[in-house]
Amino acid sequence: MQHLKSQFLLRDDITYLNFGSFGACVKPVFEKYQQYQLELEQEPVLFITGTGPKYLEQSREALGQYLHADKEDLVYVTNPSFAVNTVARSMKLKAGDEVLTTNLEYGACDMTWNYYCEQTGAQYVRKPMTLPLSSKEQFVHELFKGVSPKTRLIFISHITSSTALRLPVEDVIAKAKTLGIPVFIDGAHAPGQVPLNLTTLGADYYTGACHKWMLTPKGSSFLYVKKEKQAAVDPLVISWGYKATIPSSSTFLDYHQFNGTRDFSAFLTIPAAIGVLEDNKWDQVSASCRQLVKDNAAKFFDITGGQALAPLTDDFIQQLLSTEIKTSEPEKLHDLLFEKYKLQVPVMRHGDKVYLRYSINAFNSQADLDKLAEALINIKTTSNLFA
Repeated sequence: MQHLKSQFLLRDDITYLNFGSFGACVKPVFEKYQQYQLELEQEPVLFITGTGPKYLEQSREALGQYLHADKEDLVYVTNPSFAVNTVARSMKLKAGDEVLTTNLEYGACDMTWNYYCEQTGAQYVRKPMTLPLSSKEQFVHELFKGVSPKTRLIFISHITSSTALRLPVEDVIAKAKTLGIPVFIDGAHAPGQVPLNLTTLGADYYTGACHKWMLTPKGSSFLYVKKEKQAAVDPLVISWGYKATIPSSSTFLDYHQFNGTRDFSAFLTIPAAIGVLEDNKWDQVSASCRQLVKDNAAKFFDITGGQALAPLTDDFIQQLLSTEIKTSEPEKLHDLLFEKYKLQVPVMRHGDKVYLRYSINAFNSQADLDKLAEALINIKTTSNLFA
């Protein structure tokens, strides 16, 4: 994989083990991004009202093929939080309604659902999940214990953030369908890391980030909504697409695609990013990254005193791995790793626990993880940051 390292713009003096947070753009995609930005500034009116929308259509078509989804069911958003807010506000929850989730979800999404539930008198039910997970069946059984006659929606991650677990979303969707409960999947980490077929997956709503594992510039994500749900999804910003003078074939696109003047160049790079993934046989790159993640797991469990949060198989573990770490000062530990050891790796609070998570992509090597291990051992023996 090391031949791909030169394709990234990351600093040479930093050992980057935090691809999961914000991704990193590769040079050919970033160059394409700058070309679009230059074209925008050279003739803003033509770009925003003429060529830009055509580029957007081409980009959605490429993304639709990549995700095995109708391009008319996809709209671009700047990040998954934007998508979650869009759907949450459109749910028009009522007092007594329930949105079921787990206690493993991303904090910003928890905040979003808490806000809309508090505004309406609904309940955001965070079902505690037993860790470590033992099987897909265990996860589904525990989650659906939280279902009640008041459950309006199930919201879960495809791959969790703090705990870095691939959840059995296929099984959840299949069971929810038998109960008539719609499902919203937060797939922020999934595109570019796991194969996706949104048509066969069957989620009612799905959001994913392209600026993480798909290698695009920041601010490029998507929201997928099943056709039969689209009419009920209101835009966060009302703009020219509402009762458009020249409507497109899709009210869904009109409402959500144009919400005021902005630079949407990042969205346009997605075909180039898909090309990079295909040209470099990224399925093989990902497989090598997953193997490196798993080969080093036992060593980090030994150093931190943590344990595997699920079986170390592709069913649960992808290109990220989290281990619980006993520290009362996670922010200080993160800063020390960065400032003294030049390691960029997250040390995250989640509830009453703290997790250290390393993520691996094409530019990483065994030497990077060895450096992290040596730093942690040194900190453990020379400081009081480890409880």
